[in-house]
Amino acid sequence: MSAPVMTRTTFTLPFSDPGCLDAREVGGKGKGLAEMTQAGLPVPPGFTVSAGAYREFLAAGDLRKRLAGLLARVDLGDAGSVERVSAELAELLAAQPLPEHLVDEISAAYRALCGHLGVPDLAVAVRSSATAEDSAADSFAGEFETWVDITGVDDVLIHVHRCYTSVFAGRVLRYALERGIDLAGVEMAVVVQKVVRARAAGVMFTLDPITGDRSRIVLESSWGLGLAVVGGEVTPDRFIVGKVGLSLREKVLGAKRVEYRDGTGAVPVEEPRLREFCLSDEEALALAALAKTVEKRHHAPQDIEFAVDEDLPDGENLLLLQCRPETVWSGRHRAPKFEQGAGLMSWITGGIRSAAAAATDAAGPETAPGHTHGEAGHDHG
Repeated sequence: MSAPVMTRTTFTLPFSDPGCLDAREVGGKGKGLAEMTQAGLPVPPGFTVSAGAYREFLAAGDLRKRLAGLLARVDLGDAGSVERVSAELAELLAAQPLPEHLVDEISAAYRALCGHLGVPDLAVAVRSSATAEDSAADSFAGEFETWVDITGVDDVLIHVHRCYTSVFAGRVLRYALERGIDLAGVEMAVVVQKVVRARAAGVMFTLDPITGDRSRIVLESSWGLGLAVVGGEVTPDRFIVGKVGLSLREKVLGAKRVEYRDGTGAVPVEEPRLREFCLSDEEALALAALAKTVEKRHHAPQDIEFAVDEDLPDGENLLLLQCRPETVWSGRHRAPKFEQGAGLMSWITGGIRSAAAAATDAAGPETAPGHTHGEAGHDHG
């Protein structure tokens, strides 16, 4: 999939732009997508709204002092205090509109993406990419927000704004306080990326996440967007590939009884597919080869989200959605953050929001019913 012809503006950068390689401005997620795009790897096209736009947003409302004052009131020993302050922070940010010049730039970048693909009101994923995210010491993976199936300029702008409010969500605030991270210093970039129409989707590690064995690549995948993994609705298929020679060493059929086709709700998987792997052996090996290439470029173990796009022909349908450094075994002093029987996808990936669910979210993402975090399939886009 070729990169869109987009004009760089002050605060929006297409993945093909060299400026999109600066993690201080586009966050770990944005940088990872740009690196893969510029390396010629198969990535759905999109652009990043830079951290500079977030700074403009805060400056427009003179918010920094007010945010710092609220943060100073948090008492980590009082769970109620964390939630109360988080709610006040979210209310403060939600009340501040995006500055008009940001509205114009983001709108123009989205329309350029739609024009490149020839799809008016293209369905996109709007994905948080914090500048503190995915650091080796303190990974924020899974703490911030992602929404899928967002269509039209107005909805894109609404969800960029919601990414900004997610910086101070209750779980993020608690996570940061427990690790001594000053959230006032965290800045939010936002990725806007074409949604993949996934026949199957999942995640792969370029080492064994249970043992730390670097001679293996481990993949987990489920039908459709994979959102059912969030609530433990499915057990994904698992593939283990030997890194040297790329040989399939093991595969285990999961229990994939439901799937999400478009992010709006689960549907049953038809009987014949219940007994089928959602990836062919050839697809699993081809994905592992891509993972090996990504690891070689970064000189370190990676975890990588992927999808198989049902709209694209074989040979062009394997897409990489995100990559980031593996943070458990790469820091030798740290113990694994999950039990041996736990699924990978439920651990490493970010929060997922469907457009339908977001539309009912009058109080903001933190208080919405059915709000979930920790899934790969969609954050698919």
